[in-house]
Amino acid sequence: MYTPLPRTMFPVRFALLLLAFAGALSGCQSAKGSTEKTSSPSAGGPAAGPALAISESEVVVGQLHSATGTMAISETGSIQAERLAIDQINESGGILHRKIKIVQEDGASDWPTFAEKAKKLLVQDHVTSVFGCWTSASRKAVLPVFEKENGLLYYPTFYEGLEQSKNVIYTGQEATQQILAGLDWLQKTKNAKTFFLIGSDYIWPRTSNKIARKHIENVLHGTVLGEEYYPLGHTQFGSLINKIKAQKPDAVYAIVVGGSNVSFYKQLKAAGVTAENQTLLTISVTEDELLGIGGENMVGFYAAMKYFQSLDNDNNKKFVEAFKAKYGAKSVIGDVTQAAYLGPWLWKAAVEKANSFEVDKVVEASPGIELKTAPEGYVKIHQNHHLWSRLRIGQAQTDGQYKVLYESDLIEPNPFPKGYQ
Repeated sequence: MYTPLPRTMFPVRFALLLLAFAGALSGCQSAKGSTEKTSSPSAGGPAAGPALAISESEVVVGQLHSATGTMAISETGSIQAERLAIDQINESGGILHRKIKIVQEDGASDWPTFAEKAKKLLVQDHVTSVFGCWTSASRKAVLPVFEKENGLLYYPTFYEGLEQSKNVIYTGQEATQQILAGLDWLQKTKNAKTFFLIGSDYIWPRTSNKIARKHIENVLHGTVLGEEYYPLGHTQFGSLINKIKAQKPDAVYAIVVGGSNVSFYKQLKAAGVTAENQTLLTISVTEDELLGIGGENMVGFYAAMKYFQSLDNDNNKKFVEAFKAKYGAKSVIGDVTQAAYLGPWLWKAAVEKANSFEVDKVVEASPGIELKTAPEGYVKIHQNHHLWSRLRIGQAQTDGQYKVLYESDLIEPNPFPKGYQ
C-alpha cells in the first residue's frame, strides 16, 4: 500500500472536504506517517493530488526503453546500466531510507507505445521518476505526457538539442558538445573539406545533419556532396555505398541507428570501403552496436562520444568491473549505457538535496549537482538541465573497443546555439 504524495493540485473545495473528514480519518493518517503534503499557493493550505508510489520502506521508479524491436540492440545497455545503479544505491542503504523498486515497460521501438507506457507509469503506477527512451522520436512522443502529468524523465542519449524541459534531465550530450566539436576535430586532423551525410529517417539524424550542414558550410567552409536517409531497420545499403564511392567525399558523417548499423558496416566492408580508403565519423555507433557489427567490419573508423569503455580512470575501472560482474565478462559498455548509469545517481543526489521525492522540489534541487564518481570522470547539471561534459574521439578496434585519440576540455551545454536553429 503506497502512501500518496501530491503531484498536482485539486480544487479548493475538494481540499476542504478532506479537512472536514480529518477527524474521522485520523487513525488512517497516523498510519501513513511518510506522507508529504504540498501547499497550494492559491488555497493557502494542504491539497490532495495523485499519489506517488512511496511507502515508509520503498520508492517506485519507472524504466521505459525498447527491450524489443530494432532499437533493442542500442537500449539493452541502458536498461542494464540503470538497474546496476539502482542495485548499488539499494545496497548502500537506498534513498531517504527507502529501497528503490523498478516498474519496467517496453517501448518496443514504437513511438506511440512509448507515449502509452509513459502515461501508464505516471498515472497508473505513480512512479516518482522515469529512466528511459533512446531515440529523439520516443522522447518527443513522451514529452507531452511528462509535462502534462508533471513527471520527471532522465534521458540518456546524445541528441540534437533544441529542447529544454522542466520535466527532463538530459544526461547525454547535445549538439554543440558532440556534433560541432566532432566536425571541428575532423577538419583539423583530417583536413576534411567535402562531406557525405547519412542518417536513419527520424528527427534526431535529420536535425543533427541540419546542424552539421550549417557548421560545415558556414563555419568550416566545406561542401556537402550528398545527404541520404533510410528507415529504421533498413538493411539494403548497396545504392548508398555506390553513391559514396562515386562522390569520393573527404569524410562520411554517419548517423545510422539501431540494428541497421550491422548491415551498413558489413556492406561497406564487402564493397571495399574501409578506413584505409575512406574517413568515416559516426555519432551513433557505441560499443553496444559495435558488438553486433563486429570490430573487424568497422576497424579504423571514428566515433565522437563523451564516453568509451576504454577510458583509463579509476571511476571507470570500478564501473566496468561492476558491470561485467553483473552482466558477464563479454558484455560491453557504450556512451548511452554510461549516461543511463548516471541517471539514478543524479536523481538520488537531487532527492537527498531536496529531502523530498516531490518532482518540483527535485527539479529545483538539480542544477549545480556534481557527480565526481561518474565513469566518464565528472559531470555537473547545468541550469538548462543538460550536463557539462567532454567530447572524446575514439577509433574502432578489431576487438570491438575504441581507442581514445582525443579529449576536449569540459564543454558547457548550449541546447539552443545561435545560428543553428
